[in-house]
Amino acid sequence: MSTPTGTQQGQDWPYGGPPAYGQTQWTMPLPPGLQPPRRKRHRVRPALIAVAVLAFAAGAAGMAGLRATGTIAGRTSTTSDTVLSDSAIAARTAPGLVDIVSQLGYQDAESAGTGMVLTSNGEVLTNNHVIDGATSIKVTDVGNGRTYTARVVGYDESKDVAVLQLQGASGLRTITAGNSAGVAAGQRVVALGNAGGRGGYPSVADGRVTGTNASITASDESAGTSEALTGMIRTDAGIQPGDSGGPLVSDTGKVIGMDTAAATSAVSTQERAYAIPINRALSIASQITAGDASATVHVGSTAFLGVEVESEGTTGQSVAGAELAGVQPGTPAAAAGLAAGDVIVSVGGHSVTSSQSLRAALISYHPGDQVAVGWVNQAGQQHTSEVTLGTGPAA
Repeated sequence: MSTPTGTQQGQDWPYGGPPAYGQTQWTMPLPPGLQPPRRKRHRVRPALIAVAVLAFAAGAAGMAGLRATGTIAGRTSTTSDTVLSDSAIAARTAPGLVDIVSQLGYQDAESAGTGMVLTSNGEVLTNNHVIDGATSIKVTDVGNGRTYTARVVGYDESKDVAVLQLQGASGLRTITAGNSAGVAAGQRVVALGNAGGRGGYPSVADGRVTGTNASITASDESAGTSEALTGMIRTDAGIQPGDSGGPLVSDTGKVIGMDTAAATSAVSTQERAYAIPINRALSIASQITAGDASATVHVGSTAFLGVEVESEGTTGQSVAGAELAGVQPGTPAAAAGLAAGDVIVSVGGHSVTSSQSLRAALISYHPGDQVAVGWVNQAGQQHTSEVTLGTGPAA
């Protein structure tokens, strides 16, 4: 999940969930009070260029999560399907879910989140922020209890959607998708996920849709980054850190959204959670699996430059561009002579004015591609070097 920001800020991560699934024994949940969906060891440094903005990093960095703010417009629809109880919805949906744990090797941390199985051979839908910066990914299928190595098929960072492929998977249970075009304010929903990153049978949080077509700004405070997401479903379900990438399910047992961000108002205890409509998420997933790359959709391995960038607004230079907080040893950037304090001003002949535009400039490239990188060093000298990009973590 992610944490929202804006005119209404704050967060409240209540804890709880049903018992273990089947006969499998699961570890106890992490204590409440962690940052939204990323987790673990120490606080993440400024994001690597091939790294992204949102996941569940435990420890000081917190869990995979964003903060959000936004405007909303309602819709109406009806359904004739049989209404189910929360437990029946969970029993029907849980076997098609997975727990995702990503090692963030360049940040000495790990992240955890949730995914939804799309095909029996192991294609999995999740949020991009769940796997941002992953150098390796392990996925445990709730339906059969097995753990698989996963590779990133592709992602759309701007829409916060990613597709994974589980290696050697077959015969997996899948989710049942509904039609998010008919989602209406007031309808009952259930959110399922890997709350707290504890794994096992998913946590269950029910609520109601409180709005549709919401526009939010989702941010990751530990990485100092944010992104605009539009057309979101807003609910009052108690989504928690680690639920990112999990399903928002209608009371008839159909998945209508992908849980992505959550926050509470500074002046109210009412929870606000946000989900990407499933129609949009599946459309992007289809584009990814078809290998149809675009200006925002990246297919295949991530090209890696090997730099860390300063958060926006912290630059110590007057030059417009992406100022570097550091350069990873042994990477293409290090070989080109880039160093902390330098400001990248162009990639492939395209102007770079910020860390976000640097990420955008690199999205179309793949490992092995050669690209001209221009920068200004701390002495104000301009440099350009032809760099062969390496293979990096998911961005």
